[in-house]
Amino acid sequence: MGFDAVTDIREDSALADRIASLTRDVANFPKRGVQFKDLTPLFADRSAMNAVIDALVDLSAGVDLVAGIESRGSLVAAAVAARLGTGVLSIRKEGKLPPPVLREAYEREYGPAAIEIPADGLDLRGTSIMIIDDLLATGGTLGAANRLLERAGAQVTGAAVLVEITALGGRAAVAPLPVESLSRV
Repeated sequence: MGFDAVTDIREDSALADRIASLTRDVANFPKRGVQFKDLTPLFADRSAMNAVIDALVDLSAGVDLVAGIESRGSLVAAAVAARLGTGVLSIRKEGKLPPPVLREAYEREYGPAAIEIPADGLDLRGTSIMIIDDLLATGGTLGAANRLLERAGAQVTGAAVLVEITALGGRAAVAPLPVESLSRV
């Protein structure tokens, strides 16, 4: 696997099918009209989780640091970083880190939010980073993570997500950031 300049997506159909079969759809959560993708069954399945991590390791090879978006993205990013032998950075939800922080506000499909990283004790200037998250929907969270890391001086090489909801247009919203999706719905 790897980034393809023409399509930006290379999907392993067996892995995509496995992810889909282990994703539970929850209607009207966290807000009416939103269909939540619960990946808990996927994370609990040893072979599926290992296949996801292997695919993300292939996509992240050569980076200095793996950044995961809280909370499910951070869970997966930590496993990828451990396999790569790199560090991991958890991009946290607003209010979870002690000050000072770098903060980026954004809009989600169900309301405003903000994410943060430490402003002290962490020098990201010139660091090559792969962003990992569980889901790409409207692109709000992923776009905010990219802007936040670039503002900190990092060189974001791309992003990888487990599931992309193509109808919500998130890929276009984060362009020109290269995004790899392990599965699309």
